[in-house]
Amino acid sequence: MPELMEATPKGDPRGRMARTEGSVRESLAVFLAAAALLPFANGGHSVLVAAFLAPLLLLRFTRLQRPVLGLPTTLVAQSIAFAIQFRGMIPVPGAIHTVVVLIYASALTVPYVADRLITPRLRGWSATLVFPCAWASADYLLSLSPYGSWGAAAYSLCGNLPLLQMLAVTGMWGLTFLIGWVAAAANRVWELGARSPRALRAAGVPAAVVTLVALSGGARLVLFPPDAPTVRIASLSRIDMTLHPDPKVVGRFFRQQPLTPEEVATIRSRAATIASDLLERAEREARAGARIVFWGEANAPVLAEDESDLIRRGGEVAKRSGIYLGMALAGWHRDAKLPLANKLVVIGPDGRIAWEYYKAHPVPGGEAAISITRDGKLPALDTPFGRLTSVICFDADFPRLLAQAGDLRADIVLDPSNDWKAIDPWHTQMAGFRAIEQGVSLVRQTSLGLSAAFDYQGNVLATMDHYSATERTLVSQVPTRGVRTPYSRLGDWFAWTSLAGLAVLAAWGRFRRRHPADQLS
Repeated sequence: MPELMEATPKGDPRGRMARTEGSVRESLAVFLAAAALLPFANGGHSVLVAAFLAPLLLLRFTRLQRPVLGLPTTLVAQSIAFAIQFRGMIPVPGAIHTVVVLIYASALTVPYVADRLITPRLRGWSATLVFPCAWASADYLLSLSPYGSWGAAAYSLCGNLPLLQMLAVTGMWGLTFLIGWVAAAANRVWELGARSPRALRAAGVPAAVVTLVALSGGARLVLFPPDAPTVRIASLSRIDMTLHPDPKVVGRFFRQQPLTPEEVATIRSRAATIASDLLERAEREARAGARIVFWGEANAPVLAEDESDLIRRGGEVAKRSGIYLGMALAGWHRDAKLPLANKLVVIGPDGRIAWEYYKAHPVPGGEAAISITRDGKLPALDTPFGRLTSVICFDADFPRLLAQAGDLRADIVLDPSNDWKAIDPWHTQMAGFRAIEQGVSLVRQTSLGLSAAFDYQGNVLATMDHYSATERTLVSQVPTRGVRTPYSRLGDWFAWTSLAGLAVLAAWGRFRRRHPADQLS
């Protein structure tokens, strides 16, 4: 392109036509490549290369096209890609599902809008900052929604532990910024030419930062591994047993419709069988050396009138075995407007209740409509095995909620969970990010999904997948001491810096003259 422009007289229509045809071909090629990569840039089938290449190519497309065409096309591509990336992961009916996809796709398109409108007014390496600032800002604001951090670009780097150590400093927003900065810097080189001194200067800073992040993360993993004594934690998933042989009766039960005394008796009996199995297995794990035992989210269904007796039995097991027992209950209040008490009751070796924690973020939709919630404050308990706290399943998708674990200086987070096939293992991998961010070890027992234990560097200590395991018990040796990370101290400082940076860049571009050498279209 630069050679063609220099060889063709400025007013020659043949030159303009050649440039137009070349631009159209390039635009179409990069869009098709971006569209092919986007479904693998995030979500359940994410690939690291696609996570970096897809935004690079899509950004190139939006810069080649007029905004009136490029940005709506980008929105369509983002919508299709998001629907593929998170297929089966959004538990809402069709029309609402479409609305959710469009909202997220629109938010993910905002960084491209900001880049297209602001970047042409800037010059130098500052022009590469608009897109990453806008993307990190959009990801952060999305994390404040009822769906938490779902869809955040940082999750696409799952498994790359050297880069993930950045979570301990910036939270997820720094990783999103990093991905966006690589895309913007590469586009700068693409536009100016690889031999351009300005292009090399613009790309040099982000290249140096990415290298520094990777090397620093690798050094942290090698030089500062967890070295505290460990505790054996056993976590269990319930046996496969429905509350009644007739699915229609189960449906009426959960819809709070009338049941016969015989039907209620059957439900009570089967719930007791499930709970007895969990308690017996807890004792068995204690004999094998476990000092902390808990089970998956809502694994012990219990009628409200039977709950105190079940907790009493749990206290006897904890005292007899000398363990900390986490009883994840689905307490059912048949006559209440909000019937479900989805909570974790932790009992100490003295047989007394240490805490009752109610799920702070029930999943939007059916669960949220029936769930009892409390103040959303995480508990804390000092033990010989470190300070314990807990969340429940979907709670772990909210970095701001888990910030309490850092504030409490917790060492271990217990996370009883319950998933479904479509989000296995993605949802558990997401939870691992919270361990690095807050400097804690996290044990996630997941019925109908992947159970895993992570240390505060994100190393996987043990796993057990519900769909392939015969004995649905996860046994892990977990460090008894966490660390205080910069992110746990400073919170979302990087997200706010990105928001402020975007505002400054927009203002700077608005009040300076457009530099001809930096025009992007």
